[in-house]
Amino acid sequence: MARKTQPTGTPALRTLVEARVPHEVRAYDHDPRHASDYGREAAEALGMDPNRVLKTLVAEVDGTLTVAVVPVSGQLDLKALAAATGGRRATMADPSAAQRATGYVVGGISPLGQRTALPTVVDVSALDHPTVLVSAGRRGLDVELSPADLVALTSAVVAAVGRS
Repeated sequence: MARKTQPTGTPALRTLVEARVPHEVRAYDHDPRHASDYGREAAEALGMDPNRVLKTLVAEVDGTLTVAVVPVSGQLDLKALAAATGGRRATMADPSAAQRATGYVVGGISPLGQRTALPTVVDVSALDHPTVLVSAGRRGLDVELSPADLVALTSAVVAAVGRS
């Protein structure tokens, strides 16, 4: 069941508050049985279109950790991610490296407020919606904001890096 909540103090939410970016926090009860697909769980629990709910994935492009933000309804195209960042080859990052770099646990990695600001690419489809949802920094907590604000706060490149 979805419920509205006030900011809980995650680095992602603090980033939004400090930047005075309009947003809405959306919480839901995380079910550990969804461990392999946190994004779809969020879309279902919140009753949102899975094209508007974005997952944050950490990849390695030519040895550099890079964040890709794509709809939960699709997958990350690693070749497109490498091309979008001017790299040659991309692979998914080791989960422990992603957690160390971002300061978040897998399933709760937010593109906002990361421990180390990583190069970020937001899928172009995010711009099709007035607002999108991304992880707010922990499992069971998302934040809704405009895609333009997401791009600005993460200094992201916008490119077609998602595929159905």
